[in-house]
Amino acid sequence: MLLVTGATGMSGQLAVREFAQMGTPVRALVRNPAKADAAGLANLPNVDLVVGDMRQADSLGTALDGIERVLMISGAAPDMVETQCNFIDACKAAGVRHVVKFSGGEPGFDPTKFRFTRMHEEIEDYLEASGLAWTHLRPSQFMQVYLREAPDIIATGSLRLPFANISLSPIDSEDVAKIAYRLLRDGGHEGESLDMTGPEALTMDEIAVRISAAIGKPVKYVSITPEERRRALLARGMPEGFVDALDEQTEERLKNPVAKVLIATHQIFGVQPTHFADFATKHASAFSEAAA
Repeated sequence: MLLVTGATGMSGQLAVREFAQMGTPVRALVRNPAKADAAGLANLPNVDLVVGDMRQADSLGTALDGIERVLMISGAAPDMVETQCNFIDACKAAGVRHVVKFSGGEPGFDPTKFRFTRMHEEIEDYLEASGLAWTHLRPSQFMQVYLREAPDIIATGSLRLPFANISLSPIDSEDVAKIAYRLLRDGGHEGESLDMTGPEALTMDEIAVRISAAIGKPVKYVSITPEERRRALLARGMPEGFVDALDEQTEERLKNPVAKVLIATHQIFGVQPTHFADFATKHASAFSEAAA
């Protein structure tokens, strides 16, 4: 039996939906049943929905019973290290054999300079020392983060980000879900860290051009300062701690202006990498006036 945690989050949902679509049984751990119902998880075929909290071992008995492999996902929250390390302990006590950690990273990026990659590395170290079989999935920036810019794009016709002329190689979260599904289904790759990016390194000008082509309206990239971005995010109501983390991430990205492209993991699992133009076309309604 296989388990996916964090099943109501974006990455967890996509992984669970991949199992359902492929007709492979999976157990999905959720903390909030109402949120799972709202996401439509309870009605997915071949999905055994269980309620529990990764931070509380005594709530995980049903979730971990008979589980061979786990895809471990939890939100990028201040308590991520505590949450996932507690869950690793629970997996070991329950006899789980293999934990696949949904991690993250960007090639050339100093993980110690960004709090969430620093947290991921601390959890990876803990998992590797646990005695459990392990695999780390390390996707780069998700294409889906650009959907957060849709309100600005709709209102101003501009993509406003503090990335100057650097390039990034974003990956479609659906690609990661397909890779995670195949790894969890088939096993193997124990003791491996699997880095992955999208299939091309793109500047923000190039990303804006692709969004423009998808929606049939001009979209221009406007390079703003990190301070302007910070004010905008705080005005949207984003928690200050998370904004601080994004400031750290931006600073590190600006130090590494040329993104690498790593698609070997896609190739290993037979997943065709999604290009950003195809992603933008698929999500054109989210970027357009019609969705406003």
